[in-house]
Amino acid sequence: MKISEMIVMAGLIVVSAQPALAEINADKLSEPDIARVQSLLVHLEPLIKDREAGQSLATLTFDELYAPLNEEKRAFLKEFQSLKGDELGVTIPYRGIATGQEKLFAIRDQQIALKGEPYTIPPQYLPPNVYDAYLTMMEAMQKDLGRWLYVESGYRSSAYQLYLFIYYLKNHDYSIRETVKWVALPGYSEHGAPQFQAIDFISIDGISGEENFEEFEHLEEYAWLLNNAERFGFHLSYPKNKPGITFEPWHWHYE
Repeated sequence: MKISEMIVMAGLIVVSAQPALAEINADKLSEPDIARVQSLLVHLEPLIKDREAGQSLATLTFDELYAPLNEEKRAFLKEFQSLKGDELGVTIPYRGIATGQEKLFAIRDQQIALKGEPYTIPPQYLPPNVYDAYLTMMEAMQKDLGRWLYVESGYRSSAYQLYLFIYYLKNHDYSIRETVKWVALPGYSEHGAPQFQAIDFISIDGISGEENFEEFEHLEEYAWLLNNAERFGFHLSYPKNKPGITFEPWHWHYE
């Protein structure tokens, strides 16, 4: 039994207690824990939808993420927040926590085609110095190729990253060990590391590579990045044929 609160009043001790949480199974969550994850997502859905509507989901703070949850759900979510990458086979380095309160530049009204239809990318955020470097690099690409890559995903806070990790567990049969191969734990994502800020690129034709990396790999824009991006401070984070890394040709970080 875990004692969560003890209050002494008028000589009486009032104890509020709740059952201790069982250790989370990293290989596959137990059926009760799967139900807890699903319940978490239900309780967080109004918050997430509200932040999406306000186009401010990327700057979600931990206080805001935990606010809709009761004590038991908060304790369960913190179990995931405290997971250690090195104990789960994560080979990418720890990058630190993004609070959601950093100084950021908002990129709005990016117009592309998605599945042949006009599409406006939701607002994305970058640290000002990274945005300036991105803009300079794209102007050079435009001069050389007559084409431009857009920011499909930029900065996102560690609280939002935690939500994404919980959300995508279902895509990997509720296995934490499998999910960490595809979705970073909070603190390990370059999207939430302003000193190593990542950008996920997408072409004007809506090619991002996330469903089929070869589509992005074959873009002339990708070939241009390989030959030129480092001049502007950008580096391919997850290159091809590197042990322990899933190839992501669209994912570049700045440093």
